[in-house]
Amino acid sequence: MVRLESSRSEPTRAIRLAPAKIGKGERTRQAILNAAIVRFGRDGYRATSIADIARDASVGPTVPFAYFANKEVLFLSAADEDAAALVQAALEVVSVEPISTWPTKLFTTLIAALEDRPLARRLLAGLEPEVTGRVLDIPALSELRKACERRLAEDQLAGKVRSDLEASALANGAVTIMLSLLMSVVQLGGDLIARYGNDVSAFFDAALVQGR
Repeated sequence: MVRLESSRSEPTRAIRLAPAKIGKGERTRQAILNAAIVRFGRDGYRATSIADIARDASVGPTVPFAYFANKEVLFLSAADEDAAALVQAALEVVSVEPISTWPTKLFTTLIAALEDRPLARRLLAGLEPEVTGRVLDIPALSELRKACERRLAEDQLAGKVRSDLEASALANGAVTIMLSLLMSVVQLGGDLIARYGNDVSAFFDAALVQGR
């Protein structure tokens, strides 16, 4: 069982350098993480062993322990890595979309990105109940909250967003709602977008836009 109270994942390390500049150790670590994302996403925490992941990553059975203390640490690191890739798709939306469209665009972008994020999707589906609460604390979500806060603060100064609320509170609320919607779509089906997408957009418009 994953015991979040007693363990912390290693910080997510996004690889941003060209492959030629990445050392062998970092390439090995990334290969293990990639294999863990796929294997944990497909089979789940309990049904996956370190040996399975090592074999998928084409490394020796003890090599993962050189980078991750145990299976739990590897699982949480893989979850952070997969979520970071998911959130990365959303950060550009927050920075470039106008306030009138970015909440809806953010939601649809996250839904589309989930197709290629097996472990993030599994967590949102509630298939790993021991770590469902971990989703709220992943480093990538903190980055998204900060990006939303910066964008909302800028739009407040420009008179586009309500100025009577703290930008941090608005950002936290927006990200929490997005996360809840993602969980609902994953667990209940994509029909929710077609049925309630316009209502979600109207809600954000009324809650955020100045003068509404």
